[in-house]
Amino acid sequence: MTHVDHEEFAWRWAEAIVGTSYVPIERRVLASRLLGLTHQLVEAALAVEFDPSVGRQVGVDMVAAHFTGTETLRETLALIAEELPGLLDSAPPGVDAAGRVAQLVASMAAGYAGALRERSLDEQDAIYRAGLRARRQAEQALAASEAKFRAMFTEAAIGIAIADLEGNITDANSAMQRMFGYTYDEFTQLNILSAMVHPEDAASVWETYEELIRGKRDHFRMEKRYYRSDGGEIWTHLSVSLVRDEAGAPAYQVALLEDISERRRLQNKLEYQAYHDPLTALANRQMVTERLGQIFAGPAGHRRVGLCFLDLDGFKVVNDSLGHDAGDQLLKTVASRLTRCCSAGQLVARMGGDEFVIVVEDTAGAADMAALADKVLAAMAEPIRVGDHELNVTTSIGVVELAVADTNPEDLLQAADITMYRAKRDGKARYVMYDRNRNEREVARFTLSATMLAAVERGEFFLEYQPLVGLADRVLRGVEALVRWRHPTFGVLGPERFIDLAAESGSIVQLGRWVLARACEQARAWHDAFGAAAPFVSVNLAPRQLHEPALVDDVAKILLDNRLDPSSLQLELTEQALMGDEAGPLTVLTKLHDLGVRIALDDFGTGYWNLPDLRRLPITELKLAGSFAVGLQSPSPLADQRIVAALVDVAHALGLTVTAEGIETPTQLERFRAVGCDTGQGALFAPPGAAEEIDALLRAASPLCDVSGESL
Repeated sequence: MTHVDHEEFAWRWAEAIVGTSYVPIERRVLASRLLGLTHQLVEAALAVEFDPSVGRQVGVDMVAAHFTGTETLRETLALIAEELPGLLDSAPPGVDAAGRVAQLVASMAAGYAGALRERSLDEQDAIYRAGLRARRQAEQALAASEAKFRAMFTEAAIGIAIADLEGNITDANSAMQRMFGYTYDEFTQLNILSAMVHPEDAASVWETYEELIRGKRDHFRMEKRYYRSDGGEIWTHLSVSLVRDEAGAPAYQVALLEDISERRRLQNKLEYQAYHDPLTALANRQMVTERLGQIFAGPAGHRRVGLCFLDLDGFKVVNDSLGHDAGDQLLKTVASRLTRCCSAGQLVARMGGDEFVIVVEDTAGAADMAALADKVLAAMAEPIRVGDHELNVTTSIGVVELAVADTNPEDLLQAADITMYRAKRDGKARYVMYDRNRNEREVARFTLSATMLAAVERGEFFLEYQPLVGLADRVLRGVEALVRWRHPTFGVLGPERFIDLAAESGSIVQLGRWVLARACEQARAWHDAFGAAAPFVSVNLAPRQLHEPALVDDVAKILLDNRLDPSSLQLELTEQALMGDEAGPLTVLTKLHDLGVRIALDDFGTGYWNLPDLRRLPITELKLAGSFAVGLQSPSPLADQRIVAALVDVAHALGLTVTAEGIETPTQLERFRAVGCDTGQGALFAPPGAAEEIDALLRAASPLCDVSGESL
């Protein structure tokens, strides 16, 4: 929302309330004053840390600026509630802008009402006290003062009643009579302690009253309910003052009552909107947060709490295929079914989108929650009719049931959310019970995924290098760069812990670029130190990277920045990266090959490539999967040896070199060498290690293992 938008909104606001205030003001000046309040509301709605009390201050500021006409508040709240949410187009992801505006509107109404009430009562109380003093002076001096006081008392806009210290009402003005529906004679027959009590009055109300009539306090204020003569109920703002005689002893009491019933109804409506989902009328996230806060605020003892976290399976398909109206009808039906599944005291809420929760307080154990989840699944199994369509919609449920002492609201919700995603992964249309150990693993996965990019920037990743050795002479030819994560909490992590997460989240692109840059920097260092003896560096490419438009340009730039010959870099990819009908990956590989970069097909033999298909791939090397090494280690390796020999022959016929992976024994080394494999890597030569270890091997300039196959 731009500054221009702010000015336009402030102008519409001014148009809505101009002329409603008792203080005349020019529209341009009014819009200028409202612009500042508009800034405050927008900034509060878009703030990272949302503070609804900003709305209260805006309401107070309106009263302070004399925007207090009878229609001012209604027009203001209607305009803000209807138009402000649509203008918050820059709200941060995940922020419920409409919910925030509802809370700001509720807070604003409360602040406006409170400030107006305080100002009115202060003015009226001061006027009335002045009148009482005038009355006493009139009784002592002039009868004319009595007439003035009586006129003020009679014509006052708020209800005024006078009672003795026993609570007998001795006088009531016209406003008081209209407010309660009693005549003057009926009022003067009433006693406060018998006729003005409401059954839901707090005990503190009458304790405070007793203190006043005993002279321990001079006045008090509060909001209080009363019954009218016809049995109807009214809410009032009550201000009671004690009047003392000349000696300072309590003489009688004066009550001023303002009817705030309409304001209370508006406040209740706004509070309802702040705590309920407008589509389904279920509780919303805010109410869930407060309910959990209440549960955990009490003594833990042996109390337990349960929570079901539900997500509809395939809801997006319904929205995309049938439209959002159909999706809304579906959500309403789901809300109704969930409500029928729950008993009194169980809170059903919509968290947003197609996510719902059920909060159960004081459960008897996990079996209770499992039974509730079964009931929900059974209810959801019935088809749902939406217009002309009959939909079969299922739900995945994460169920958590724990002792209150063992968790907190945030962890409870997080555990249920994660458990729900386990139900999704396990096949959907089911519930899964919370498993603390598995949950900790899931949290660790989410933590790694969420912090990966920041970890790259913090320098937590590093590379190790494993030698690629010529099998004929056992001389170092190349090295494979393998990424590691030195995590501050989990220690050093191998790629099996985070590469899949990086691929899922898309972080693999940035991480892969970092690995490529670091490996090429190291290759440059080896070329500077060892010249022609320097090894080429082989770097793994994830399938996602092949779909990155900037990959070829990134590789070219990194090679140029490091003054590195393209043949010094080898890129490895698996058969999986080339599966599918898309021509994009193959086009990217062709461009990289044309640059002069070596291309290796990794883990060959584990996928589905036919040997003749290799002719269309722009590759320079085959890396045989480690399973072939296992086969050549067996006592009867003849069949495996023939398969490997055939693969090597075809690869050589296509002009490709062949690397054997996973060589761990002298036997495997000899058998791979016998069938013509060019290079190999594995623990027999050296495990992955730091660049300094490769430096040592290059300085030694000797075979990596002796003729018996022993590592040197």
